[in-house]
Amino acid sequence: MPKPKKGPRLGGSPAHQRLILANLATALFEHGRITTTESRARTLRPYAEKLITKAKKGDLHNRREVLKTIRDKGVVHVLFTEIAPTMSERPGGYTRITKLGPRKGDNAPMAVIELVTEAYTPSAPRTAAPAAAAPATPAEEAPAEETTSDETATDEAPVEMTDEASPEGSVVAEEQAAEADSDEGDSKDETKA
Repeated sequence: MPKPKKGPRLGGSPAHQRLILANLATALFEHGRITTTESRARTLRPYAEKLITKAKKGDLHNRREVLKTIRDKGVVHVLFTEIAPTMSERPGGYTRITKLGPRKGDNAPMAVIELVTEAYTPSAPRTAAPAAAAPATPAEEAPAEETTSDETATDEAPVEMTDEASPEGSVVAEEQAAEADSDEGDSKDETKA
């Protein structure tokens, strides 16, 4: 048995809520955007997105499953032939909810729910961003550490060991050694002046 919805239903009874959501989904697919209350828009979003996912599969079984909900064959045809192909690359998030001001009569919070029409552009993998940020942090910290020549000599010793260890580390070690030499040159110029 499906778990019942907690809290108040849209329309009062379960059957009325199903009909309200079916009619809202029909209007959304027919017009592309509808204005309704925030609670109805939030309830409609997963309902409509599941129907779009079924339409993306495009087979007869899924068409019949959508026809159980949306009884207008013209709207189902539009969903399967026009809306689903535009959403084929998008992995979800087919709808957008934008809040509006309160309704004039009863002060109910209103929202616009619409189909996303922008072309989907996949973003870069998130693992590349932290890896790129990690090498930048030691380079920023190196100039900030202005110390005496004794401490820089101890810092240079482990760098030479890394030169022998790996060829990739040698480039980084050479850059660090050049920075350390330039820091020493700057501190000598300051002491002469």
